[in-house]
Amino acid sequence: MTARFHSRRTVLTTGTALASTALGGAALSGCGSGTTTDGADPGQPASPGQRLAALGDIPVGGAMAVTTPDGDEVIVSRPSPSEVAAFSAVCTHQGCTVTPEGARLRCPCHGSVFDSFTGRVDSGPASQALSAVRVQVVDGHVVTT
Repeated sequence: MTARFHSRRTVLTTGTALASTALGGAALSGCGSGTTTDGADPGQPASPGQRLAALGDIPVGGAMAVTTPDGDEVIVSRPSPSEVAAFSAVCTHQGCTVTPEGARLRCPCHGSVFDSFTGRVDSGPASQALSAVRVQVVDGHVVTT
């Protein structure tokens, strides 16, 4: 019987590959929430009926960050005087909180940029849109539905 010796490079390469596989599987196991056909995350961050902001506080053509009564971070935008949209403020790249900058939402951690009115990715590294939060205007307030 002969002993087989492995180089340091072989040991490190094999160890790194195994660790990456194990961590990748663990990371992906938390990403299985999926989306509905209308783009809203079924586990959307806000419970129905929560008042997010007064319509007059949201600038037309802009957005603002709000925290729901449940403690979730949400972006509420106002593309036109009579239209509102809302999205999770959690960046889809690595979970940092995006901040509004006019018609754009910017992730301060890695520089991803999202459209304030659609939640779509304008530039990465994020590759998935922000999760939509269903909202409507009721008595001058933006409320989750």
